[in-house]
Amino acid sequence: MIAEVLCIGTEILLGDIVNTNGAFIARELAALGIDMYHQSVVGDNPSRLKESLAHALSRADAVLTTGGLGPTYDDLTKKTVADYFGIGMQMHEPSVQKIEALFKKLDRPMTPNNLLQAQVPAGSTVFFNDTGFAPGIAVEQDGKIVIMMPGPPSEMRPMFINHISPYLQRKTGGMIRSKTLYIFGMGESQVEHTLRDLMTSSTNPTVAPYAKQGEVQVRVSAKAQSEQDALSLIDPVVDQVKQILGNVVYGVDIGSMQNALVQTLIEKKLVAATAESCTGGLVSAAITDIPGASAVFAGGICTYTNALKTRLLGVSEDTLTAVGAVSPETADQMAQGVRTLTGADIGVGITGIAGPSGGSDEKPVGLVYIAVSSDAHSEVKKLMLSRGHKDERESIRNLAMLNALYMMLTAVQEA
Repeated sequence: MIAEVLCIGTEILLGDIVNTNGAFIARELAALGIDMYHQSVVGDNPSRLKESLAHALSRADAVLTTGGLGPTYDDLTKKTVADYFGIGMQMHEPSVQKIEALFKKLDRPMTPNNLLQAQVPAGSTVFFNDTGFAPGIAVEQDGKIVIMMPGPPSEMRPMFINHISPYLQRKTGGMIRSKTLYIFGMGESQVEHTLRDLMTSSTNPTVAPYAKQGEVQVRVSAKAQSEQDALSLIDPVVDQVKQILGNVVYGVDIGSMQNALVQTLIEKKLVAATAESCTGGLVSAAITDIPGASAVFAGGICTYTNALKTRLLGVSEDTLTAVGAVSPETADQMAQGVRTLTGADIGVGITGIAGPSGGSDEKPVGLVYIAVSSDAHSEVKKLMLSRGHKDERESIRNLAMLNALYMMLTAVQEA
């Protein structure tokens, strides 16, 4: 099956909202083994929507739309699709009952346009909306399928997972499954060069690298009739990639560096703490983004001034006078100091020059020192994170954060 995604909404075209729906649906279709070659965005205009729909159906078996199912005058998706197929509209009574019951519960008057959300093309398949009003709808005619879903991701995503995905799987009978290896410390070009023979010789499963800022992912994907069959193809290749790349692989399907760190801290029953200068709390924020971090994260200290480095973390005034705040000695004392202050098992200290000002020939913008301190593992690393571009401050800070997380993860693994 070939599918196409058509996201509807003038607000997307204007850039008022970011179209995360397209990326989500693309991943879900790939997992179902459904090919997709095009995605489109069209505004809330019935003639342009009908034109885009016709174009999509000319090259795809199924078109999945998001948006345009609400109660306002510009929510035209259902009517446009019905007109395209030459069918009328009818009320979906379970949706009517849901809408009326909610307004009654809220003790608020219901305007008639709210019931527009319960209208569906005649003879269509209706998917209940578990988190909103407007149901999802599938129209099938002459071997073509149009699936309409709400625009808000909070409604669309659970609808797809709970209702649309099973519907499509019954149509295809196959699926694609993937596992992703997370890599730090080796660039995309080096990863591609190292894995080239495996990548060119593998067809099912396939092996493909994807670059992210500061790290690389390698996705191993297989197509099969069942999940078990797909995984039996994937697992040996995942092991092969890990053997080829070595310890730069820090996890499989781990989600993120900070998730890997938190999960490993939980497994080892250890507690971490952070002392940050140039990153301004980014490492602490990354760690506390992960559910369960409260059990393994003592806290973070953001010390931009020398006075606070000395008062809170015990950094020596002699050190600051002799070698400065941006130095391996200061980073090391920050890491040790935050351990002492919080009683954590592992501490990290980060100091550097994120720019755009403040650099010198001796200490240029992008110079960062990161120290990790634990009973079993102590290390200070010097990093030069500038790439010579303008407006690098955010990039330097994010790269410093990733390096700090990785150094902490290494320390936890060795603890």
